[in-house]
Amino acid sequence: MPTRSARNPIRSALAVVALTASLAGPVLADEAPGVTLDLAQARVLAVHALREGRPELAMGVAGGLLKADPEDPLAHHVLAGANARLDRPGAAHKSAARAYRFSEPGLDRFRSAQMAARMALAQDRPTTAQFWLRRSALHAPDARAAEVVARDYRALRRINPWSFRLRLDLRPSSNVNKGSDTALQIIDGIPVTGVLSGAAQALSGVIGSVDLSSAYRLRQNKVSETRASGRLYVQRVALSSSAQATAPSAENGDFASTFAEVSLRHSWLVGGAPGRGTMSLGATLGESWYGGGGGFGFGRIEAARKWRLGGAGYLRLDGLAERRFRARFAANDVHVLGIGAEWGRELANGDRLSLRAAWRDTGAERANGTFTAASLRASYAPDQALGPVQISAGLTLGHADYPAFRSGLFWVPGGRQDRSVYGDLNLFFHEMDYAGFAPMLRLRAGRKHSNDSRFEMREVSVSLGIESVF
Repeated sequence: MPTRSARNPIRSALAVVALTASLAGPVLADEAPGVTLDLAQARVLAVHALREGRPELAMGVAGGLLKADPEDPLAHHVLAGANARLDRPGAAHKSAARAYRFSEPGLDRFRSAQMAARMALAQDRPTTAQFWLRRSALHAPDARAAEVVARDYRALRRINPWSFRLRLDLRPSSNVNKGSDTALQIIDGIPVTGVLSGAAQALSGVIGSVDLSSAYRLRQNKVSETRASGRLYVQRVALSSSAQATAPSAENGDFASTFAEVSLRHSWLVGGAPGRGTMSLGATLGESWYGGGGGFGFGRIEAARKWRLGGAGYLRLDGLAERRFRARFAANDVHVLGIGAEWGRELANGDRLSLRAAWRDTGAERANGTFTAASLRASYAPDQALGPVQISAGLTLGHADYPAFRSGLFWVPGGRQDRSVYGDLNLFFHEMDYAGFAPMLRLRAGRKHSNDSRFEMREVSVSLGIESVF
């Protein structure tokens, strides 16, 4: 049995197919019962037979090669091609997968993964085809091949009724618990209750999160589609040694959070040019947990209308109504009404600009859970990358008003008012991809001002996540 280094790779066999004319002629004519071929000649013959439209002969020769070496990548590749010619996509896919497994990294694996993707699609298995396209991206020989892989992947995303998204995030933060900047509680400039507990103060540490979502297209036609989706978000916290010293009774699990939801959404095209756009209606049910204990259940309905504007722009209006129930704390037993508006456009130089305004009214069983909040966010994304990095940035302003708020034993005169400002910078290293995934670095900093110092806070965080290049 030849060693791995002694095997001719797929590209070598393809390069010498022309040499088979004198070698393979009598065998192809089935007129040479006593002909004996060495392994190198048999590999060339197998490729030549496949090229000449003789898949049965190619399979026979490939079978002989596999008897000599079950891990011969060229033989598996020939079997994949022959089965594809014979309209046997299942067998072709299995052979292509074996060819990938036994090939050396590089062009041979690229070709095998591409074959496996095509055969998976021929079996109406677009998710499997997407998996193999990502594997082929690992071995794309040049930038043009990588772009073809990305284009094909986007096409499969449109075909596939299933869609998946996984976002992993790890970020050191100066305030993992949304705690106060100060140890003193001061309301409207007057100290009231003395020193805040350590757990109520800002604690540093590391936040890790996993955000997994999946959707399935139930029906689709030229003007509408209906999707069912689910999402699971898990966040965990590791307190720093300084945070543990500040709040010795606090545990990591006190700041853990999880929520899960299922949704149904229907979208359709509305309007005619130039105002053609989309309309959508959705309903969601979910559950939220915090601190290792029960949180609350929630139900939500949403509606949105989007218009296409001239100059590659758009306008979106949306609204929601949410009811939370089975709340662990009465302040979370609330109903929420919200509206929002977003405008965006692509500028003449290709940069993208968007503005979003949102307003929410929350009513609760307890006064501390009743408030109104408004926010304004501006986002900007240059079209041109800065070297290997694609940059985007945003700025968010917020205001919240609690008309009646109780802080410990005291009612805050005139209620509680919060003002916040946060900025973020996102750096996407799109050229450092692995199987179509690349690192995303997010820098976030901000501060919230409040007339109750318990809610005065600032935060600086740096997070590292993974995003899809496709």
